[in-house]
Amino acid sequence: MSAEDQIEDSSAPLIEHLAELRTRLIRSVLAFVVAMVACFTVAQPILGIIQQPLINVLVARGQSPELIFTAPQEQFFVLVRISIIAGFAVSFPVIAHQLWRFVAPGLYASEKGAILPFLFASPVLFFMGASFAHYVVTPLAMNFFIGFADAIPMLTSMVLGNEPPPVSESTSELRTVFLGSIRESTDLALKFIFAFGFCFQLPVLLTLLGKAGLVSAEGLGNVRKWAVVGILTLAALLTPPDVITQLILFVVVYGLYEISIQLVRLVERQRNRRLRAEGILDEDEEF
Repeated sequence: MSAEDQIEDSSAPLIEHLAELRTRLIRSVLAFVVAMVACFTVAQPILGIIQQPLINVLVARGQSPELIFTAPQEQFFVLVRISIIAGFAVSFPVIAHQLWRFVAPGLYASEKGAILPFLFASPVLFFMGASFAHYVVTPLAMNFFIGFADAIPMLTSMVLGNEPPPVSESTSELRTVFLGSIRESTDLALKFIFAFGFCFQLPVLLTLLGKAGLVSAEGLGNVRKWAVVGILTLAALLTPPDVITQLILFVVVYGLYEISIQLVRLVERQRNRRLRAEGILDEDEEF
């Protein structure tokens, strides 16, 4: 066989892979576009679900659950952003399936069995993190921030020993009223959802690294103090300057870190048992 024939034979599989990749990408994009358009038709109810913690806080404080927009196009683009996020969530099974169909033929049976559970665990953990943020963290944060305006005058009166300022329309003192922006309130709620959703991926990430032999349970335990510093930094960056929210994120992520150590240890035990069964390791040896 000539050199030109060898080059043509080697380039043929590459062209086939590129054609397969193009097909998978087109199907994924079409699924995303269809899901995004469908979600735009129900974007207003989805917005109501996202803002439900804020609505509950405002109703409990006797305020009208209303949000304002300061630009004519603001609400429209908020709904577009929600439809993009919701469309990606709805189309994710199709996108993940297309990705798997493209990658799976190049994997061994053992590799498929190792990766496939994580493809199911990852969206489940993200949903758990997002639900925790929506039902626990966001109400606490909204109540803290909105109640902060009333807490300062009360705290000042207690320190000075004065009577609390009366709530009256005829008072000449400055009063602050919450007039929430629909864009900023939605961005804050989505920030909590994504922060906790991605942080809940920590067990999946570390367990995959453990399966690949890149991390070990002993190594993760030895760097525990550095992990605490990293988690505190992450909590400060991903959440607003609210100590309560940052503390909640730290406790949750650190708990996930400890769970990840146990999962990596379980992976190591399974690998050692398999290697001993194959005769690669002795009974008293560890990989």
